[in-house]
Amino acid sequence: MDAAERNQQQVTSTQVKGAAARLHVSTHIRQALWTGDLLPGQRLIVQDLADQLGVTRSSVREALFDLASDDLVELVPNRGASVRVVSVEEAIQITECRSVLERLCARKAAEHADEAQRAELTELGTQLRAAVAEQDIQTYSALNRKLHDLIIEFSGQVIAKRQLERLNVQMVRFQFRLALRSGRPQESLPQLLSIIDAVTAGDPDAADAATEAQLASVIEQLRMTEKMPLA
Repeated sequence: MDAAERNQQQVTSTQVKGAAARLHVSTHIRQALWTGDLLPGQRLIVQDLADQLGVTRSSVREALFDLASDDLVELVPNRGASVRVVSVEEAIQITECRSVLERLCARKAAEHADEAQRAELTELGTQLRAAVAEQDIQTYSALNRKLHDLIIEFSGQVIAKRQLERLNVQMVRFQFRLALRSGRPQESLPQLLSIIDAVTAGDPDAADAATEAQLASVIEQLRMTEKMPLA
């Protein structure tokens, strides 16, 4: 056995296998989509992913099938896999679905959030204000996502959370590009602060209305995108 064969045997012996490997690949790709490390249309090479993540090729293929079933990856015969491209119209429909679920979560968070959770939301509002004042768009975009995540978490709505995770990961490109638009953070900040105020005040009706208004504003911005591409 030569050195190359021994190295390959060592790699194979340390590979994660089975269901754990499939989940490992799927989680890695979802995280990369969420952080923007993978872009719409980007090819996903099975061998590259297997080498990078220390799993078998079959585990990568199985994970890609899972991701395709969640509309995150596109599988094309004889061409392989790539990150699925979400159109503006589809992004609008996704946001409409998000609105229904996030309004539910906002109501429940207003009803059930404890004192520590309300304090965390209040602090997040302070951070959002600072990010806008400092024109730190990347931080503002990240805090915006964090706010929505916290509202969902504090709501205790496990099923809604699962569905929203699937929807939200498809929207990362749009969310960040919208945040870059001139004046958008200044426009959306009061909307986010209204959600925080309603939840921390324990007012489910106000939390519902504030969330609906904020996501309606996102839909309006997306409709503008049809005439002014994000690129």
